[in-house]
Amino acid sequence: MKKIYLNHTTLTFFPSLAIIPVFIAFLRESHSGGFEIVSDFFIAIIYPSFNHVVIESAWRGLQVTLCTALLSWIFSTSIGIMLAVISSNVFWKAFDIDESVGVFIRRCLAIPRAIHELVWGLLLQAFLGLSPLIAILAISIPYTAIVSRVLSDQFDSISQDNLIAIKQTGSRPLSTFITASINKMIPIIINYGGYRLECSLRSATLLGVFGLGGIGTELQLSFQSLEFREMWTSFWMLGLLMLGLENIIALFRNKFLSKATLSWKSLRNLIITLFVIFIFSLTWLRVLDINLFTDISWHHITIPSVIDFWQASLELEWIRLITGTLLLTFLSAGIAIGIPPITMMLVPTRLGIKLQSCLWTFLRLIPAPISAMILLLCSSPSIAVAALALGIHNLGVMGRLLKEGIDQQNNNLFNAIQASGANSNSTWLYAKLTVQSRSYLAYAAYRMDVLLRETAVVGLVGGVGLGWQLQESLSSFYWAQVILVIITFISMTIIGETISDRFSRYLLNSKSPIGIALKP
Repeated sequence: MKKIYLNHTTLTFFPSLAIIPVFIAFLRESHSGGFEIVSDFFIAIIYPSFNHVVIESAWRGLQVTLCTALLSWIFSTSIGIMLAVISSNVFWKAFDIDESVGVFIRRCLAIPRAIHELVWGLLLQAFLGLSPLIAILAISIPYTAIVSRVLSDQFDSISQDNLIAIKQTGSRPLSTFITASINKMIPIIINYGGYRLECSLRSATLLGVFGLGGIGTELQLSFQSLEFREMWTSFWMLGLLMLGLENIIALFRNKFLSKATLSWKSLRNLIITLFVIFIFSLTWLRVLDINLFTDISWHHITIPSVIDFWQASLELEWIRLITGTLLLTFLSAGIAIGIPPITMMLVPTRLGIKLQSCLWTFLRLIPAPISAMILLLCSSPSIAVAALALGIHNLGVMGRLLKEGIDQQNNNLFNAIQASGANSNSTWLYAKLTVQSRSYLAYAAYRMDVLLRETAVVGLVGGVGLGWQLQESLSSFYWAQVILVIITFISMTIIGETISDRFSRYLLNSKSPIGIALKP
């Protein structure tokens, strides 16, 4: 056996090979009938509708979406921080309690985290009816578990030397934990919390596409009537909101992180800020004449019997559903992970990177189901359409992440290589991407877990995978199948998280290239 070795920089390009089979399959299924409609969609970018009725309707939907995002963000962040504390190993170590308690809590939180917010929305809608509260709960439940997972890992990554030293002075366990962790964790919480707000806004828009209110519903209705100018009025307003939030978060983050020390005062200010936003969002919804608790009515669900489960398991084509889900995940992940490094290397100029950053914002702006419906105008339903829609949306996320990571680097190595006479492409490759490749691939491994959950969003487009089957079973209220598919989703997500965690640790800790065995 011979081995070829791929360094981490090369591995960032390797996933982009997925675009080849996806693009070929898409061209094979495409037809010319819808290209004119697709061109109308893109032409409408430059002249959206300025009709006052359209603007008022979009503005109201945008306000509902923003309030939904803010409330779900506050719930998921505040509760997620508390769960992160009690699920971290270092917390129980401060109390001299077995760390297995934290491990058990993390395992339990993997269950709500494994189910996509759209699935939570559909399930809650089946149980509680159509209520504005459903969208908030649907986002808050999985996001709380995601926040707790990420921050608990950060708690455990902090050096425990200070904790041991403070503990030996006779300090109380809770005081020991807070004193040893708070100064280091507040900057992490601020940085990550700002990112989760944008995620909440995207999720609130996505849930609106599926009929849970807000600007997503406006987008869906405009698309169904092919009123692309009205659609782009909503998109432009949503884009401006996202840009404004990014700038506000950056100012807020810089204000807090510029301080020499972060202490109880900083924590108190954070809590006050969250409380003010919470009250403001509730009041804003009341002004919009939206009562979160209206239209809530418990719908009785008959619990399936063992025979129902057995019959449902026989009816499901498990091999096709699981392989379809995995194939969709890997193809979309390849597009999302591999394309940003290539485009940034090909056009590494300041203007080129700026234009790409605008493009990635545009791609993040359009929900994956809308992208899928646009592609379906000129193609037949297939896994290629689903992979393209999901990959393109997440390409915007990965592109932003890569750019932010590179922007945080110092330019010493870049200037040195540039001074040696290397061209701009090689300079960017060796001075920028090479330095960032490990952390980028580590996040890409985590992003694959997200993509696995998001297959539930676009699975219906290709008629493939567990996501498609889940929506089919929900629409027919076949609860035995719904439960079995969700359990399968959870199991696959937990296995995927375990693999991605180990791969991420290997990437961040190992300095050796990755070898692939080949026959001579």
